[in-house]
Amino acid sequence: MPKTCILTEEAPTPIGPYSQAVIAGNTLYLSGQIALDPVTGELVNDNITEETHAVMKNLEAVLRHAGYSFQDVVKCSIFIRNMDEFTTINDAYGMYFKSNPPARETVEVSRLPKNVNVEISCIAVKS
Repeated sequence: MPKTCILTEEAPTPIGPYSQAVIAGNTLYLSGQIALDPVTGELVNDNITEETHAVMKNLEAVLRHAGYSFQDVVKCSIFIRNMDEFTTINDAYGMYFKSNPPARETVEVSRLPKNVNVEISCIAVKS
């Protein structure tokens, strides 16, 4: 099955040898996004709520560029540095999934790229 690599300037440029997302068939696999401002390249991390919204906006930009939306997301993986921030992250994340939220796991990790507090990846499927 052929794959199509997705790259948009509306989301941060990858900081390694990976694509922002890959389409295979009707499935879009989005790489983990962190709270990098796509224009300035600076981290958006004054607080965990702002940081989570920045991550979600980056995911949204990649989804939109590929012709998908949050309604197409079937699975998310959330990596956080401090499980004590779970509720705050969950509240911000939940604003993007008003109904029929995707499957998900949330995992506390010791370190993330650029020492951010949250990274989220997802999988979306078109019918």
